Amino acid sequence: MLELKAEPLTPEAFAPFGDVIDTRTADYFHINAGRTRRYHDLAKVETLGEQARALISIFVSQPVSIPLELDFLERHPQGSQAFMPLHEERFVIVVAPPGDGIDPAEVRAFVTDGRQGVNYRAGTWHAIQSVLEREGEFLVVDRGGEGNNCDEYPLALRITL
Repeated sequence: MLELKAEPLTPEAFAPFGDVIDTRTADYFHINAGRTRRYHDLAKVETLGEQARALISIFVSQPVSIPLELDFLERHPQGSQAFMPLHEERFVIVVAPPGDGIDPAEVRAFVTDGRQGVNYRAGTWHAIQSVLEREGEFLVVDRGGEGNNCDEYPLALRITL
């Protein structure tokens, strides 16, 4: 079993896997007669393949226990997948670079501070939604359309904080 300690999520550490979505580290400009700050283009949404389109959904996830034990990672080869907590929910992220398989030496684990979201690049291997402490609601942007867009890879993992 691969054992990982989740590290704090930073844009630099997460860059090989996608984007960190966090208004505290992003530029903005004013709109709506100066009453609204627009944090523009925080993540690259990828929709690949025939008749692909972007989906906006809300996921409601039950909390996990730590240590978190997993037996697979999944990927979405035809599109990115973004998760943004709606109520400052902290969550664990487990990722591996895109590819046909997973090298255990390249698997990383992160933990958010509750205000950060992530956008997994198309093909990035990742764990299922793993919210901490309490039920979590997440705004999710991902790909809809024809074709298989979810693969699973068996891998036994144990993640601690």
